[in-house]
Amino acid sequence: MISVPLLLASRVRPPNRPSRSLFFSSTLIAITAVLLGGQANSAEKNIIFFITDDESPTLGCYGDKVAKTPAIDKIAADGVVFRNAFATTASCSASRSVVMSGLHNHRNGQYGHQHHFHKFLTFEDVGRLSLPNVLNASGYRTGHIGKYHVGPEHVYHYQTYLRGNPRNAVEMVENAREFITADDERPFFLYFATADPHRGGGVDRTSSLDLPPDLFGNKPNRGSFPGVTEVFYDPANVPVPAFLSDTPETREELAQYYQSVSRVDAGIAKLVEVLKAADLYDKTLIVFTSDHGMAFSGGKTTVYEGGLRVPMVVRDPYQSRRGLQSEALISHIDITPTLLDFAGALDTKKNAPKTYDATNLTDANEKARKPQFENRDGGKPFNTYHGRSWLSVLGNPDAKHWETIFASHTFHEIQMYYPMRVVRDDSYKLIWNIASGLPYPFASDLWAASSWQAQYRKGLDAPYGQRTVGQYIHRPKFELYDIRNDPNETTNLADSPGHADVLSRYQEKLKAFQKEMDDPWIMKWDYE
Repeated sequence: MISVPLLLASRVRPPNRPSRSLFFSSTLIAITAVLLGGQANSAEKNIIFFITDDESPTLGCYGDKVAKTPAIDKIAADGVVFRNAFATTASCSASRSVVMSGLHNHRNGQYGHQHHFHKFLTFEDVGRLSLPNVLNASGYRTGHIGKYHVGPEHVYHYQTYLRGNPRNAVEMVENAREFITADDERPFFLYFATADPHRGGGVDRTSSLDLPPDLFGNKPNRGSFPGVTEVFYDPANVPVPAFLSDTPETREELAQYYQSVSRVDAGIAKLVEVLKAADLYDKTLIVFTSDHGMAFSGGKTTVYEGGLRVPMVVRDPYQSRRGLQSEALISHIDITPTLLDFAGALDTKKNAPKTYDATNLTDANEKARKPQFENRDGGKPFNTYHGRSWLSVLGNPDAKHWETIFASHTFHEIQMYYPMRVVRDDSYKLIWNIASGLPYPFASDLWAASSWQAQYRKGLDAPYGQRTVGQYIHRPKFELYDIRNDPNETTNLADSPGHADVLSRYQEKLKAFQKEMDDPWIMKWDYE
């Protein structure tokens, strides 16, 4: 490959030689400007991983007729929409540790929130497999902006940490512009994490309800964030998911949620604009997903469909077939091996990094890994990923991926102990509520939610989605659903005599998975 300076030198005439024409000189100057301008953006195989906070597949490209999400819909129209994408756990830190490691959270050690008062951290030696560490060692320049929420930092180390209001994805893009368009021959990887549409920011004081809705990060009094044209929704028009009750409180909260979703989309639009202006749009893989489902009871912190089902929109500019819908069953454990596969950093036979080892950590990070850490790997070396790459699925809408997926939830906040394990395929879904004797614990924001409190105050027999309030709080040991014919998980078949063989078969699948993944909670089969 000829370097730009060499190429230019071969075409510039000697200084004493007369100019052939003004046209030739002008053309040469224009070509030189293009070449020099393109030099900074010549790297191929860039990656932007865009992850939102508490978002279900409430997007136009998933058939949502109310959601105003034109930017992500355009990416979907030129990429792939995965209609069966699932988180492994509907809790922020635990889920993000899976995304960045390719390992289930009950194996990587990140059982719950990373905040200092929750104290959950990933095992030290996960660093040999983590997504940013492997890409650092594979010639990528890595950057992070927005929500991080895992630890320790050296296990998930990015070379560059950018700042920006995570409630304003447009601002985040502007702050990442210099990183994206940097004059660097290396490809880039940008982990872009919004705080939208997570709950927060207080409640809407303009509401006439006794229980006003959470603002979901929106400005009060229909205000707008800088650079964002906010989209406002009429509560009367929003669709109400089956796991929620159709009440005024629910509808007002959903209207706020949808506004936050549309603000994320404004960031996507700005991101595409920046990439196209730098001639990088067709050199960059874009993956859009969420850590888990929407922040409503029945969604976030549960292992019901509303908690685990996530959007997954992928645009790979190197694929010849695009604009596809895929029914393949995929999981968040697949993200790290897939992105490494795209980057050429995955040994597909070993399902592990090609060359990276934990000893390649920087000196500063090595000091943080001294023996004061008692539990570095959870008792078993990290040599391979639990997930597997779905890169080959992108151009084939009929391709399969997993026959069976698994989910694992143990904690959200540290006071929320309620371990659950899940096995799911295209036919059935089994939930094992290991702590079924305890009342189901609520995340603080979900307990305070007007959509929940409005029904809770009516008593345990009040309806809540497909259940009663009491049934939501007090759960049976096993829940078995015919997920193909009962996608809303309305009828528990665990006690059905006609499904005893199905229950037994899926219990054995779950046990086998727990044994393979060294899940400490496998002992509960024998002791409880």
